[in-house]
Parts: sequence; structure tokens; C-alpha cells
Amino acid sequence: MIIQGNDPYRNPSFTFKNRLCRLLWHIVYIVLFKFSPRPFHTWRSTLLKMFGATVGKGSHIYPGVKIWAPWHLIVGDHVGIADGVTIYNMDIITIGSYSVISQGAHLCGGSHDYNSPNFQLYAKPITLGKHVWICAEAFVSLGVNIPDGVVVGARSLVTKSILEPWTVCAGQPAKQIGLRTRNEQ
Repeated sequence: MIIQGNDPYRNPSFTFKNRLCRLLWHIVYIVLFKFSPRPFHTWRSTLLKMFGATVGKGSHIYPGVKIWAPWHLIVGDHVGIADGVTIYNMDIITIGSYSVISQGAHLCGGSHDYNSPNFQLYAKPITLGKHVWICAEAFVSLGVNIPDGVVVGARSLVTKSILEPWTVCAGQPAKQIGLRTRNEQ
């Protein structure tokens, strides 16, 4: 998908097929997704599935969610993704069942190699376990894994994988500040 060794100042960073698919998705997003009524969760899930996403039953993806590439999105059952969330999924982003992504959160699966003469674009997956809560305006960076039950506090910055499940992490960078009671469904 990402073209390696190109000159991004003169040439595209993505294949023609990828750019065409993103264009089609953007049109569908603007016309059918973004302005759909808030309760139409099944409608938005169906649109995402038409573009290759995996969306579990009972998930609520709100119309103000920005999704870069639905074909790189895996959402479990009963997940809530609020308005204003950005899912920049240049690689696979997986969100486990019973997880919540609050308003303004940003899951960023791509970046640039600042040591490369052409600032080579690269991507890594992000994986969120079950019962995870990414609070308002938190930022989760590429390559990060967050295990089951973790809460990431509002406006936190997660640049490295969190190792301990059922913890509360916050800050910039995010560090463990507490524990959660294990309460799984």
C-alpha cells in the first residue's frame, strides 16, 4: 500500500488502487455516513462493512467518526466510538469488544521516518483489547498494544504499548496511575 523509496515531493506515497478506494470511501463518507442520523448505527456499520471493515454486533459508531481506511478496521461486539474520533488506520486497527473510544480521541497508525531523506511514510497496527476505554482527546500512536481492561485518561499520550491489563494510565507520556476492578461480561 505505501510506496517505498519514492520522492513524496513529486510522486504519490500510495498506489493508485489505494488512492481510488480512499476517494470512493470519502464520497460515501460525506454523502451517506457523516450526515446520517445519530441512531443509525446499523446503517453506518453496513457502510463500513461494504468497504471491508469488520464490525461486531451491537457496536455504535457515531456519524462524526473519521475513518481513513475501513478495510483496515476491526471492531468487536458492543463497541462505542464517539463523534470526533479520528481513526487514521494506514495499517490494521483492532478494537476489542466492550471497548469505548471517547470524543476527540485519535488512533494514529502512520507516521514518517524523520531520519529518511524523503521522510518515508510507514505504518504499524494498533490493537486495543476488550473492555478498554480511551478517554476524551487521548492520542494512541502507531504500533501500540493496549491489553484488556485498560483505561487511558483524557488527553493522555500513549506512545508505547501498555503491559499490564486492568490498569488506569494517564499523562504525557501515559503511565500507570491506578488499577481497575475486573468486571468482564
